[in-house]
Amino acid sequence: MGSIGKVQRLHTDFAFTEGPTSDADGNLYFTDIPNNRIHKRDTRGTLTVFVEPAGHCNGLMVAGDRLLACEMDGQLKQYDLATGKETSLASKYEGARFNAPNDLVIDRSDGIYFSDPRFRAPDPWPQGTEAVYYRSADGKVTRLIDDRSAPNGVILSPDEKTLYVIPSMEKQMWAYPVESPGKIGPGKVFCELAQPDGKTDAGGDGLTIDTNGNLYITTGLGLQVFDATGKALGIIKIPEQPANVSFGGKDNKTLFVTARTSLYSIETSTTGHVFPGK
Repeated sequence: MGSIGKVQRLHTDFAFTEGPTSDADGNLYFTDIPNNRIHKRDTRGTLTVFVEPAGHCNGLMVAGDRLLACEMDGQLKQYDLATGKETSLASKYEGARFNAPNDLVIDRSDGIYFSDPRFRAPDPWPQGTEAVYYRSADGKVTRLIDDRSAPNGVILSPDEKTLYVIPSMEKQMWAYPVESPGKIGPGKVFCELAQPDGKTDAGGDGLTIDTNGNLYITTGLGLQVFDATGKALGIIKIPEQPANVSFGGKDNKTLFVTARTSLYSIETSTTGHVFPGK
């Protein structure tokens, strides 16, 4: 995973931070879920509110001039980065709203994989199950995975031949072969997370990936890093429990970590993979 610098706290006093993502200019966007905001941190380090209210957005990803967002109030949507204008991309599956979309990744065909677990969902769950979905570029939504316990983080390998799914209530992390955009084969266990004392099924939350295919998974112990074969490379400790992580900054070599009340950064010698979309 290359060399890792010091963990620096950039901003604090949030309620629960999530969803870090950078645009091509190096601006960083992230969510504060309970306070119902999306924040923007520009390249000078100035923090502003990008959108409020935000439908309790969680995971975000920049795709060109759009900010894709998982709204925990029940939909997948996007914002125009220039104007902040909001557009719904998917709000229902088979006539019912989603539980609480959590995290997402875009592929080269402009399709979006997104997770829909239990967190912040109405009771009973509108979908009756927790799942991972795919929204194709033409707007069709397909349910791909419905047998994981709290599927949370989702990301593709740099070659987009593997979809990684990070459950929050299993210690095993999963990998699925991508046969074509939105079509996956049977999953297999990719790796097993180190567990905090006294826990046996503490899973992950969000994750990011570098150009070498190494995964950085947020867990109760910090960022657990694995190579593309599933071998554990180490744990990067964070002062607060991290929820999500993304590369950004100059040359895309800075890890930005959302962790409870704060936003942290870590300089690295590795380069984050950029998902270009279409």
